[in-house]
Amino acid sequence: MKISEINFSILLIVLLLLGCEKQQVEGDTTVVPEADYSLNADQTHNRWSSTIEPLIKVESGSVIEVATEDASDQQLSPESTIEDLKNLDFDPIHPLTGPVYVEGAEPGDLIKVKLHKIELGDWGWTAIVPGFGFLADDFNEPYLKTFEFNKGSREVNFSDDISVPLNPFPGVMGVAPATDSMLSTIPPRANGGNMDDPHITEGTTVYFPVFVEGALFSIGDAHATQGLGEVCGTAIEAPMRIVYEIELIKNGRSIQEPQYETDDYYAVTGFGTTIDEAAKKATRYMIDYLVEEHNMNRNDAYALCSLAGDLKIAEVVDVPHMLVTMHMPKEVLGIK
Repeated sequence: MKISEINFSILLIVLLLLGCEKQQVEGDTTVVPEADYSLNADQTHNRWSSTIEPLIKVESGSVIEVATEDASDQQLSPESTIEDLKNLDFDPIHPLTGPVYVEGAEPGDLIKVKLHKIELGDWGWTAIVPGFGFLADDFNEPYLKTFEFNKGSREVNFSDDISVPLNPFPGVMGVAPATDSMLSTIPPRANGGNMDDPHITEGTTVYFPVFVEGALFSIGDAHATQGLGEVCGTAIEAPMRIVYEIELIKNGRSIQEPQYETDDYYAVTGFGTTIDEAAKKATRYMIDYLVEEHNMNRNDAYALCSLAGDLKIAEVVDVPHMLVTMHMPKEVLGIK
């Protein structure tokens, strides 16, 4: 190879690297696309409503980089004490970065959100807040634990003897509902919202039904890690940087609540006031998916859900709703 050819090859590689960010994930190199837009952690709201004005308008396929605040909206810090927790104001809870208006999105469409990068901040907290949580009647004393993270941390020390793997993900993501009321972000709804599902992490693609013009997508309430259920009412709440790609789907399959997929499985979500109600909805949504996308009759789809579908409780604390999901392995469906 000539020197000029070598120089050209080096230049080409440099140009390619300038257009993307690389990260190491368990030894594999994953390419993160360059952001078309950036939003900071001060560009937030904490209600769901069609009347909240969008911060930006983007075309389908745009990549957006956002900074998100911790769930307390800076009321807590690494130095916080129980007294700070006692004074916690719930009104600013769940600052969501957005909304983002997607050009051409109309009610009945879908938007597809691919989570390319979720980068942990340098600290987080978990708490027991009296009156809140799955066992609220059993735990009456406030409790607060804070954590510090290093760049590249894979786990966090819970105590001298216990460490917990980190699995950062956005607890809240969704589109605006078709109402001018200012709805609380606490419960999950058909528009998404506070799903608190630790499976919706880096690399996951989430689908949302569109209810209003422009969709008005927002994201926040990031968690450094959380168990299924989030039983005490909090995860490790932490500020983060998230890079996502948003795409408009016209004339696609109709869905009533968010659905998502990874390389390994397709998943549906169902919310309800009881686990039974949510689980039944999730099962029906998976049957609908199998019928519409895999040409199965409903009896076969129902039977397959029993043989290979996995019901999972995402969260049980965000009253008045709970969230249940069903996962279907792509290997079972012959999807490679």
